[in-house]
Amino acid sequence: MYEKTFPNKRFKHTLDFLKKHVSTSETIFDLGVPNPFSKIMEENGYQVKNTKGEDLDKDQTALQTESYTVFTAFEIFEHLLNPYTVLENVKCDKLVISIPLRLWFSPAYRSKTDMWDRHYHEFEDWQLDWLLEKTGWKITAREKFTHPVKKIGFRPLLRYLTPRYYIVFAEKA
Repeated sequence: MYEKTFPNKRFKHTLDFLKKHVSTSETIFDLGVPNPFSKIMEENGYQVKNTKGEDLDKDQTALQTESYTVFTAFEIFEHLLNPYTVLENVKCDKLVISIPLRLWFSPAYRSKTDMWDRHYHEFEDWQLDWLLEKTGWKITAREKFTHPVKKIGFRPLLRYLTPRYYIVFAEKA
């Protein structure tokens, strides 16, 4: 996934947000298989558990059986058909979620070679807020940020100016 580019700015922003809201003494259950960012969290003192690659739309067993104090999902919810069910099965009182925001100048992302690397949802910030509210969460911190690309053109200019990511910290209401 990161063969050609590595999202350093996004990872730094996400880690800074995580450090503001989550203590390294807490156990994180990170939605998704081990990845470069879960390694970064571990390198920064967090104890991280990941899912094993199961189809989370159909199977939320790990959410119910693992022991954790914070749930995280970094750029995962847009891939799920049913993030509502996932949020209903979270068994802790804190979460951090980030999503790429829907951009009016780009179509929904769809890999032609990897069926897991497709966006079913292209969220706006209010949609994630509503999803969290409907599943019993109260957002206590939120940020939007850009992730410019190093290219020249109209879309790169828009990506420089338009927030691309939305990250929230929420607690059980």
